Amino acid sequence: MAWNVKIEMEDQSIAQDLAVTSSYEAAMEALSSLIGQHKRPNAPARDGTNFPLMLKYIKMVGLEQSIAELKIIHVAGTKGKGSTCTFSEAILCECGLRTGLFTSPHLIDVRERIRINGLELSREKFLDYFWDLWNQLKIKLSEELLMPGLFQFLTLLAFKIFLCEKVDVAIIEVGIGGKWDSTNVVKEPVVCGVSSLGMDHMEILGNTIDKIASQKAGIFKPHVPGFTVPQLPEAMLVLQETASQLMIPLEVASPLNSKWLKGLKLGLDGDHQLINAGLAVALCKCWLERTGHSSLASNVAMDKDLPEAFRRGLASANLSGRAQIVKDIDSENSSGRGNLVFYLDGAHTPESLNVCARWFCSATFRENSHFVNEDLDSLHGNLHGYESRNGNGNQSWINLKRIMLFNCMEKRDPQLLLPQLIKTCAANDVHFSKAIFVRGLSSHSKVASPTSIVTSDTSVNLSWQSTLQRTWENYIHGTVANVKNGKCLSTINSSSNGFSEENAVESCDPSSNLYDCSSVMLSLPSAIRWLRECAGKNPMVQYQVLVTGSLHLVGDVLKLLRR
Repeated sequence: MAWNVKIEMEDQSIAQDLAVTSSYEAAMEALSSLIGQHKRPNAPARDGTNFPLMLKYIKMVGLEQSIAELKIIHVAGTKGKGSTCTFSEAILCECGLRTGLFTSPHLIDVRERIRINGLELSREKFLDYFWDLWNQLKIKLSEELLMPGLFQFLTLLAFKIFLCEKVDVAIIEVGIGGKWDSTNVVKEPVVCGVSSLGMDHMEILGNTIDKIASQKAGIFKPHVPGFTVPQLPEAMLVLQETASQLMIPLEVASPLNSKWLKGLKLGLDGDHQLINAGLAVALCKCWLERTGHSSLASNVAMDKDLPEAFRRGLASANLSGRAQIVKDIDSENSSGRGNLVFYLDGAHTPESLNVCARWFCSATFRENSHFVNEDLDSLHGNLHGYESRNGNGNQSWINLKRIMLFNCMEKRDPQLLLPQLIKTCAANDVHFSKAIFVRGLSSHSKVASPTSIVTSDTSVNLSWQSTLQRTWENYIHGTVANVKNGKCLSTINSSSNGFSEENAVESCDPSSNLYDCSSVMLSLPSAIRWLRECAGKNPMVQYQVLVTGSLHLVGDVLKLLRR
């Protein structure tokens, strides 16, 4: 009898899981239907014509008065705004406050965008809030007022969740721009911040740094303190002028001094994160002081010391796909070590690719130093070949191969992006054995479930990836590369592929248009499979793969690596 009861309970549990999965898939289909209503799901109209719609939606679902109750930190910027928000979330969590974080984009699961106390909601709770909001809107829509776009809907959902979950602080990252962004329905945040500014989304925000800065400064509000980081002079002037017109203080937060961490390490890797951490500390200090929590910020001295809670928060912050290192467990050998390591950092502007390249050089240097100190009794040669002696005196060679996996949207200019990456790495004596250009799996017209089966369409047009490859080869070899008929790795048997053999990848022959140091792959799964085959065939070679460019590509790789 007991055994039958146990089986029935297990069957009920499985049925419930299937029901939740089915409902979650339905929610993702519903979200996907919102994408087609706007050319770009996150994009506000440059003239602000869509902004009044967001105000109508807020009123329609009864959030107009409630949003004013949220104690908000609002952050705009080109680079680092997501990291700044993540640091702020972690700091205030460690201060004992209940936090809500809204950020974008997501990499694998849409629930990543809305976190409570640093965690995603369960599927069940997310679905409760999702369908409640969805049905509220559906009932009240008319022919004149259609469903909101994807980002507008998720912004509404975040506000609803934060109110229902009774958060102490809501940390809101702007989607695009600031002035006309959906998140700017917030009338009176506690504090506003603007992270590093650069040239991005120019078709929406304007084609000069001062125009972009003007859009970002649009989140500043009367009577609300503003903070920023060191900026280009033209951008800083616009921020200061906007603050002056609103008669609000604008303070420039200094980069965090790593000594203040007292031996701890920032949870987000890279020297550039000290800038974002400094802004987060300033925002949190101001928020605590303005909301009656001054005692939690009493020991914050921006030029001297940090409270223990601040240090713990800065060290515990986590954000997927930004300066993230993942060791592929599928490539682990009998000793438990994997020789295939992915370095993931979404970067799609020249400035962010420069930062990405510097992080990759630093991270691989640390990894290689640890690798050498742990495994080698004697070291000879350079980064391309280590000679080691094991305990019984036998000799073996350990090689390092650095590979880049890249894609970006067609509106980007690869002639600005790829040379920046190459030059920065070369300046740090880091060179790639191979560059692989491949389409991602994510669709800009669909919100996928993290459990959906990953498929690849081998009939897709790869002309853009060939353009990226051609740009790479032109810069590397200083010639006009003809790669229209270049090799496609997914059609090559790894056993016959020269890259599996030592130094074969350096056998590029530009004069005959044989470019073995770069390739276009038919699909991302085949690229990962090929890398794993290479790692399996060459256990004494460590493969260090930089995945960069599109954040969608980074998310797709993480999804494929997930077990």
